[in-house]
Amino acid sequence: MSALPSDAADEGLVPPAAETTAQVPEPTPVPTLNLANLLTLSRLVLVPLFIAALFTGDGADTTWRAIATGLFAVASATDQLDGWVARKYGLITDFGKIADPIADKALTGAALVGLSILGELGWWVTIVIAVREIGVTLLRFWVIRHGVIPASRGGKAKTMAQIAAITAYLLPLPAGADPIRWALMGLALVLTVVTGVDYLVRAVRLRAAGRRATGS
Repeated sequence: MSALPSDAADEGLVPPAAETTAQVPEPTPVPTLNLANLLTLSRLVLVPLFIAALFTGDGADTTWRAIATGLFAVASATDQLDGWVARKYGLITDFGKIADPIADKALTGAALVGLSILGELGWWVTIVIAVREIGVTLLRFWVIRHGVIPASRGGKAKTMAQIAAITAYLLPLPAGADPIRWALMGLALVLTVVTGVDYLVRAVRLRAAGRRATGS
């Protein structure tokens, strides 16, 4: 049995209270392999399954198209769930901050390229979004020694707009739904470009602040 504090003081194991230096408890380290990060990784695992379902029957099989849409929806839902779990249970890690946007880009990129290969979405749309997403990822690594740029509200809105637009294109809807698809994709494109510029500005400011702090 361990000695009580008063016993330990009496036995000279600890200095008197007046001489004791206040101890600040060290924060509990957050394990990298936690539920939030596992949800993020599950999104990456679903990407190849989604691609296989999308291209079954050259994308024209209604059943497989519905399965592909379902897989995309489930994978997209983990994007909201992993962030909620991380915030609620204090499971935010630098790995998660980096892996989460990468998983997002893998999923949306696979969907956009797949739709363009099938001839259902213009390649220019896929290229504009891909250039922005790759550029933002490179910016994150460019400034990572100075800090991590977390996802902004605009970035989250962009992600939701992309998911809604892609889902509209994946669903086997009649041609009459094309204006809705175009409107959703147009909104996604605007948010993609605007938030890309915002990330660029934030990255430049973060790097400049970091260099000033280190004197480099």
